Amino acid sequence: MKGSPASCWDRALALIKQHVTPQQFDTWFKPIGFEHFNEEEKTILVQVPSPFVYEYLEENFLGLLRAVLYRTFGEGVQLTYRIVTDKEHKLTQDIESDEAIADVNAAQGSRKQAENRAVAVEFDSQLDPHLTFKNYIEGTSNKLPRSVGLSIAEHPATPQFNPMFIYGPSGCGKTHLINAIGLHCKQLYPEKRVLYISARLFQSQFVDANLKHVINDFIRFYQTIDMLIVDDIQEWMNAVKTQDTFFHIFNHLFRNGKRIILASDRPPVDLKGMNERLLTRFSCGLIAEMEKPNVELCIDILHNKIRRDGLHIPEEVVQFIASTANGSVRDLEGVVSSLLAYSVVYNCKIDMRLAERVIKRAVKIDDKPLTIDDIMEAVCAHFNVTATAVNSKSRKRDLVVARQVSMFLAQKYTKIPASRIGRLVGNRDHSTVIHSCSQVEQRLKVDQDFKDDVMRIEASFQLKG
Repeated sequence: MKGSPASCWDRALALIKQHVTPQQFDTWFKPIGFEHFNEEEKTILVQVPSPFVYEYLEENFLGLLRAVLYRTFGEGVQLTYRIVTDKEHKLTQDIESDEAIADVNAAQGSRKQAENRAVAVEFDSQLDPHLTFKNYIEGTSNKLPRSVGLSIAEHPATPQFNPMFIYGPSGCGKTHLINAIGLHCKQLYPEKRVLYISARLFQSQFVDANLKHVINDFIRFYQTIDMLIVDDIQEWMNAVKTQDTFFHIFNHLFRNGKRIILASDRPPVDLKGMNERLLTRFSCGLIAEMEKPNVELCIDILHNKIRRDGLHIPEEVVQFIASTANGSVRDLEGVVSSLLAYSVVYNCKIDMRLAERVIKRAVKIDDKPLTIDDIMEAVCAHFNVTATAVNSKSRKRDLVVARQVSMFLAQKYTKIPASRIGRLVGNRDHSTVIHSCSQVEQRLKVDQDFKDDVMRIEASFQLKG
């Protein structure tokens, strides 16, 4: 120990501040009052404002306290709390830490590590080997969780950002990221017991263990994990018994410095029906939000997949898919896979028309974007003409009207530029599209019958202007 006990405590607080969030430090560590240090007995006495603060520190930051106090006061020190039990009457109670901050027998530690290595060889991590950092594209929507996740994988023993709670909408890449963290950790530390599991499977295992009266074995198994990764924990809302069991597993892993990574489609504050003490633990580490990827990131993801799969997709098709797949990585990959299947089965090239057809079937969203095919189909049905005739060079009046209305509605209800609309409707140029739209707009102002026709077409594919 260098310096006075008070200065050592100040250094300890400074170190702690580097490993927790400002909110955590202000809430749990700032209120701690240093009392004194007994050098002969190697005990530190600190005062905390309530039993709740004592319990929370013991359950969530014991590993951090141990490491920091070893460094500032010396190895073998023991922490004692003076808890304020009655502020009005200034009553306190002294309690030793549940786990003495003392050295662990080196021989026992070595033997335990050897046993863990032997077990780890046969341990199934249930990680998807394809979901790696190598094919996880970084963007503004995932930069923070990706950077922190990579750091955790490389330094799993550090107490910082534990647990890591990742949340975001479906399809934003949460499952890919948490798998990548687990795989990278396994690659660097083969002896580590890393387990990925969905919340639903965990719950199913728990129910099965209860029915077979082996719940203690179930809990003991999970308490041996070095890095526990649980996906979709929103599945546990209102599952009280599952939550209670996971609470004990969580506490054990956390107290022993093990890594916990959780993923959900919503932040802890919105997990209605989740036990409050469990939510408190979810929130004591890092809460990282993932957003749906923007168009630029979607394009990068598509380019990466196209290169990986050896495909040839025109850039305009890539841009179209990225702008219409609703910001879902899952949908992006589904569209590319479908394009590949269609091109192979029907021996056709991947172009805009094929992409538009596939989008309608592959992108499962309520507000699917309209395509040129949707509009052409409705227009042709109304005017009783064929798409082939509309796309021809014919100047027959009924075909010209259908062609112009198709271009007008395409410009009104899609984000497709005029040049592309022209190519898809009769292979015209953008000036023809602009002229056609102008013609339709002028006629709508003076021809009520024509206006009724256009409104019926809009109603036929359930558009709202």
